[in-house]
Amino acid sequence: MRVVVQRSLNSSVAVFKKTYNSIEKGLVLLVSFTLGDNEKIIDYMIKKIVNLRIFDDENHIMNKSILDIKGEILSISQFTLYADCSKGNRPSYHKALKSDEARELYHLFNDKLKQYVSVKTGVFGSDMLLSIQNDGPVTIILEKENV
Repeated sequence: MRVVVQRSLNSSVAVFKKTYNSIEKGLVLLVSFTLGDNEKIIDYMIKKIVNLRIFDDENHIMNKSILDIKGEILSISQFTLYADCSKGNRPSYHKALKSDEARELYHLFNDKLKQYVSVKTGVFGSDMLLSIQNDGPVTIILEKENV
């Protein structure tokens, strides 16, 4: 499982050129799954995400989590995070989990994440347009395998 975490001041996702969801201050998560991903890995990633101290405190030091600031999350499925560009110039996606399995894990991930914080999503498998106002910019890549 790979998750790109971006600290955001304001972000939205559009589907078919219409705004589908948006958030104010919080995190944008680009989420992808690979073979072997499971509920234990999802639980680990959620704990890591909600406790990441990447929001400024009163002294402008990154010392607060999404929970501390009561922010929102915009979670977007993105299989291209498992692109393999090692051979040639056309990426291969053989490391990305097949759509049906990935959809199931993505929904489980979001359902479990909602136990901690407000979560909005895009539409799994759709062509989406993201507008991300990355604050900082702060971008962190999380990866977990074989838990």
